[in-house]
Amino acid sequence: MRDDGFTWTHRRGSFDLRASGLIMGVLNVTPDSFSDGGRYADAGRAVDRALEMVREGAAVIDVGGESTRPGAVPVAEAEELRRVVPVIRGIRARSHVVISIDTSKAAVADEALRAGADIINDVTAFRGDAGMSGVALAHGAGAVLMHMRGVPATMQEQPVYDDVVVDVVNFLRHRMEALLEKGMDHRAIVLDPGVGFGKTPEHNSLLLAATGALVQTGRPVLIGVSKKSFLGWLTGSGADLDARHWPGVGITSYCRELGARIFRVHDPLPHLQALRMTEAILSAGQPLPEGASHA
Repeated sequence: MRDDGFTWTHRRGSFDLRASGLIMGVLNVTPDSFSDGGRYADAGRAVDRALEMVREGAAVIDVGGESTRPGAVPVAEAEELRRVVPVIRGIRARSHVVISIDTSKAAVADEALRAGADIINDVTAFRGDAGMSGVALAHGAGAVLMHMRGVPATMQEQPVYDDVVVDVVNFLRHRMEALLEKGMDHRAIVLDPGVGFGKTPEHNSLLLAATGALVQTGRPVLIGVSKKSFLGWLTGSGADLDARHWPGVGITSYCRELGARIFRVHDPLPHLQALRMTEAILSAGQPLPEGASHA
C-alpha cells in the first residue's frame, strides 16, 4: 500500500485512510469516568458495550482503565491491569475489531497487547514510561501520540502557550522523531493534539481550526472532543453532558473537511454518519485513490 500520510499500521494489519476516515469508540472501564459515571466498570457490561459500538460502526475500540479527566489522580498498575485485561480478552474472544489500550504505563500496555490489543494510545506521547517504546516495537503495535501540558491532576490550572498551534505541532513532531530514532515505522504513528488536555476553550478552538497544520506533519490526525467540557462552555450549555453531543458531531464533520481521519468518540453512529456524509461531499465528482473504497 502506497503511504501518502494516510496509512496506519498496527499489530493486525493496517488502515487505508485516504478516502475514508474511521471512528474510535471510547470504552472507559473506570469507576470515575466523567462521561459515563462508571457504567462500564463491570467487565461483562464493558464487553457488551464494545460490541454495541462495533455494530454502530466503530473500527477501533479504545479501552482505558485510568481516568485522565482534569483533576484525576494516578491509578496503581495492578488495579489498571485488573480493570482492562479481562475486558480486552473478552472483546477479542467475540470480535476481530481493532483494540487500542489507553495507558501511559509500559507494563499495562504489554499485558494488554498480550491479551489482544493492537494499538497503544498514550496521553504522554510515550514520555511517561521509558519502557513504552520498547513494548510497542516488540509487539509491532500502532501508536497514538498525544499532546498534554502537565498531568491530569493539574493540567487545567491556567495553561499558557506562546502559540498553542506552533507549540503543539512542534511537540508532536519532536515525539514522532524520537520514536522513529528508536526504530518505529512511521506508518504506525498517529498524532493527537490533545484537545482539552492542558488547554483553555480558546486554545482548543485554535487547535481545531488549525487541523490542517497537523495534517502537514505527514501522519494521520486523531481528534478527540466527545463530551468534553469546553463544548459546554462554548455553546453555553454548561455541565449538561447530553447537550455536548451534537456540537461534538459537528466538529467531526468540520475536522474531516480539514483533513483529520480518526475520531475518538463515545457514541459512534452519529459521528460515523457525519463523517461519511462529509466524505461523500468532499469526493463528489472525484475518482477514488487506487485500491481505496468508500466504507
